[in-house]
Amino acid sequence: MELELFSGAFLSALFAIILIDLVLAGDNALIIGLVARNLPKNVQNKVIFWGTFGAIAIRAFMAIIVVYILAVPGFMLAGGLALVWIARKLLMPENGGGESHLVKGPATTFAGAVRTIVIADAVMGVDNVLAIGGAAHGSVLLIVLGLAISVPIIVWGSQLVIKLVDRYPSVILLGGAVLAWTAYSMIIREPLIMPWFEAHPASKLVAAILIFSISLAPWYSERLSEQMKPLVVLLPAMLIWMLGFEVASSVWKVQVDYLLARDEGEYLLEGLRWIGWLPFAALFLWAREQIVARNARAARSTR
Repeated sequence: MELELFSGAFLSALFAIILIDLVLAGDNALIIGLVARNLPKNVQNKVIFWGTFGAIAIRAFMAIIVVYILAVPGFMLAGGLALVWIARKLLMPENGGGESHLVKGPATTFAGAVRTIVIADAVMGVDNVLAIGGAAHGSVLLIVLGLAISVPIIVWGSQLVIKLVDRYPSVILLGGAVLAWTAYSMIIREPLIMPWFEAHPASKLVAAILIFSISLAPWYSERLSEQMKPLVVLLPAMLIWMLGFEVASSVWKVQVDYLLARDEGEYLLEGLRWIGWLPFAALFLWAREQIVARNARAARSTR
């Protein structure tokens, strides 16, 4: 349906697209700003330009093929997992050091920064393209205007993010959270597994905590004491253990709810679900202590 130029419907759709860009293009500006923050000042503007150019080019391309992309089995799942990896890379301390290193970005070269931005934009651009395409009601002019309007939002937003990170380093965590939330949204909307999540609503919460804990692990692990650092591994592992039992109950058609268990086997399975992970956790903690002690002895022997 082609809308008449400057008609009420056209202006209404254009206003909707502007609002969509303010919300969704802001994500891209945040990521570009965070990726570019560690580069020299004279390189940051180049990264913002090429990152913005890449974001718009990708969206224009995806606007044409988005219907075919969404039809590819596993695309949403793969995209969500890619965003988890990007979030971890974004929050990774540069030298594994303390607080001073947390303001360092994952990309220290122009090519590395642009590559990270393009990958993130390619995945995160799906929602933007779908939203603008829906608001445009098939109008090619509105789609082009939507892409054009997002350019200044991304450029100015990226520069603002860099200034905010210089002053408030914890803004980095916001970028990781945005990526983690987008990853969660894409994964639970994957057509291959969406029916399973709908049949197991409680698993959505477990999946959300799992995705956020893995995505943000580099950030909070830097702030944990040495005794608490094993939680970086144990928390995601326990959540995966729980999700595994939910999947098993669907595949093998067994009951894993203690209150609804029907026989001894299901009671045993439920007990295994809740305490079966403890021996593995104890083994992990023991092995970690042995490795730490061995490294400490090796460090003393080299002095």
